[in-house]
Parts: sequence; C-alpha cells; structure tokens
Amino acid sequence: MIKITEKPIDVQKVIDTATSLGAGAVNVFIGTVRNTAHGKNVLWLEYEAYESMAVAEIRKIIDEASHRWPLLGWAVSHRVGTLKPTEVSVVVAVSAPHRRESFEACQFIIDSLKAKVPIWKKEVFEDGEEWVSARPEGVSATYN
Repeated sequence: MIKITEKPIDVQKVIDTATSLGAGAVNVFIGTVRNTAHGKNVLWLEYEAYESMAVAEIRKIIDEASHRWPLLGWAVSHRVGTLKPTEVSVVVAVSAPHRRESFEACQFIIDSLKAKVPIWKKEVFEDGEEWVSARPEGVSATYN
C-alpha cells in the first residue's frame, strides 16, 4: 500500500498491511509534527505533493528496498494538507524474517522518501513561514 492522503493516517491499518505470517519482525516509523523548529514555535505544517510522481517514486524506493532486504510486507502512507503539532505526517511499516533487516529497510525507506519524493513541507511560525527543502542525496551514507 502506498497512500498519499489528506485524512488522518490509520497507523494500525498501515501496520496490518505490512504484517506477514512469515515475519519475525515488523518495524514501524511514525513521523509526527513537532512544535519547534529552528528555535521557533511551529503553529502548523503544510504538506504538498505531486501525488502521481510521489507514488511512483515511493514504489521505486520500495522496489530497491525489496532487492536489498528480504521484505515480506510493506506499507507507506503520507499526509498532505495542514497538520498541527503531534499529528502523524508519515508512517512506514515493513516486515522481514529478522529484526536487523526490518530496521535497516525501514530506515532506508524513510530516508529515501525524505530525500527523493516530491512532497514538500512549509513550516508556519508565529513570525513567518519557511518552505523546507528535501535533504540532499547522500546524507544517509549508510545505504549509499
């Protein structure tokens, strides 16, 4: 499952979709909106996506992860629209035979998603706003 949505993410549904009977581990990353950034109070975030391209890029990332690790299941959901602090912005879940593979694949997927997928974030503060650019490729050197 790859889902870009304006609605709150059903975290349990993402986990259930990724879960497999043969898995010894299910790893889940839940990204939430924090209330501070750059020493300022965050009022809300605004996420925008080029949805068809975002889905295609996430699919490429999942395909690459599946070649690197023996994934038995996976699911990714990302919010768009306006989110307030504590709201869930992204969930990545993977299942694999063993925990190490599950942890590594999950981290690879979220790091790659943040670096490559056309989903943009604007942070809105009490005194202004700022679009946050994606991390440059190569930041997560563990997987390059």
